[in-house]
Amino acid sequence: MLQKIIAKNDLVEKVRFLQEQERQIVYCHGTFNSLHLGDILNLRKARQEGDVLVVSIATDRFVSQSPSQSAYSVAMRAESIAELSCVDWVIILDAPNAVSVIREIQPDLFLFTSNMKESDQNGYSSDRIQEKNAVEAFGGRLLVLDKPSFTGDEDDNDILAELSPSVRNYLHRLKKEYSATDIIHQAKSLKSLKVLVVGEAIVDEYCYSTPMGMTGKSGNIISVHYGSNEFFAGGSLAVANHLAEFAGEVTLLTGLGKDDVHEPFIRGKLAENVTPNFYYFNQGQTLVKKRYIDKNMNKLFEVYLYDNAPLSPSLDAEICQWINRNAKNYDVVLVADYGNGFISSSMVSALSDSAKFLAVNTQINSGNRGHHVITRYPNLDYASINEPEVRLATHNRHDPITMIADDLAAAVKAKYFAITMGQTGAVMLNLQDRKAHDIPALSTHVVDRIGAGDAFLSLSGLCLAGGIHPKLALFLGSAAAALDVAIVCNRQTVGADHLFGYIKTLME
Repeated sequence: MLQKIIAKNDLVEKVRFLQEQERQIVYCHGTFNSLHLGDILNLRKARQEGDVLVVSIATDRFVSQSPSQSAYSVAMRAESIAELSCVDWVIILDAPNAVSVIREIQPDLFLFTSNMKESDQNGYSSDRIQEKNAVEAFGGRLLVLDKPSFTGDEDDNDILAELSPSVRNYLHRLKKEYSATDIIHQAKSLKSLKVLVVGEAIVDEYCYSTPMGMTGKSGNIISVHYGSNEFFAGGSLAVANHLAEFAGEVTLLTGLGKDDVHEPFIRGKLAENVTPNFYYFNQGQTLVKKRYIDKNMNKLFEVYLYDNAPLSPSLDAEICQWINRNAKNYDVVLVADYGNGFISSSMVSALSDSAKFLAVNTQINSGNRGHHVITRYPNLDYASINEPEVRLATHNRHDPITMIADDLAAAVKAKYFAITMGQTGAVMLNLQDRKAHDIPALSTHVVDRIGAGDAFLSLSGLCLAGGIHPKLALFLGSAAAALDVAIVCNRQTVGADHLFGYIKTLME
């Protein structure tokens, strides 16, 4: 991945060599501050038009910022584009437009997409006009693609060509009951909700590395060449940020290590409408999951940095008192329980007794395997767990998943129960009317699955608490997860505009 990001002078040299070999060069420039599935599809199409695809990324000072959208660093944006298999090289360009690069490399094709156009009546902006003139000056061609991201303005639905027959059949059935406008209107109604998020704060660290093979003397140890690292706000922090895009007010209840060096980073990553309520461990630290990643986003190995000792009795009692006083004031309490020691049995009881609507995920991971199941919650409204977590909780390996999930839902007194199954899709059980709704996986491009379950839980749980039909809650949660797997870890949240645009594209 990082090997694709090169200096401008190196790019010019490489392109000249390829042009001598009569290779076709395709070039695209942009900010890519929010990488949409439509952008990915267009870059794939562009690569098919030539032999090499070069992308330049505008530096931070040329990225427009708004209250609803964070600006990601140029390094992060460059790495996101470099992760795409259709992209050959990436450069960082400190210029208002791509004219200088166009003149130096003289590409055969310059990708000109509709997100490069102004929305006013003047048509192209001055920068786009300069790029167009620079390409045409040496006889290059413009590759015009009008559907780069999910804006809802498309006459055709190119994204459907990327979806499986099962997804297209599912969408065909859904359109008979709902329109995109109906679904988006219902999702926007969630802005009136107050949400409490409870769960472990996790700092995810990705260490981008190149495998070197096994060591000479100890054949069972992998050696890697370390490149760089990146931190992400994960766990309950990510859940709170997802919810902040759709709910009006979000409070986060979590624990941090006393004098933790990551607290400024964590506070800086929280959305503006997330109110943090931090409790501090006297011992240990905020959980850091350090993952070593190769250039293809494969996880090589993982290191946990934390103390999994239970909370002190005094801190446990203090948090339970807060829950008993305040949880009833929220429309929904969403619990991201990763089983790493923050949520005690006393807190489970307080949450079960106090919440108006309790939505819970209990995750299996390396730190809790065999010791953490959904049945620790005796009374909840909505549970969202994956198939292995259902089978572990019921000690049932072979029976149909909906049958054992139905029994498990009864055990925790759930009104709704979702089972996520990765590439197979998901199922939502409505225990009130004894119906099951299923959906195939909507994703077309998977970069990283870390965080997809949190996106699904956030949207589906909020929808159910807001009175949205379980079938639509399942669809919205699945759509959010489909967008999330195209994002590296929790580099950014699934934004409301992004999700609504995707829904329009799928449904129109």
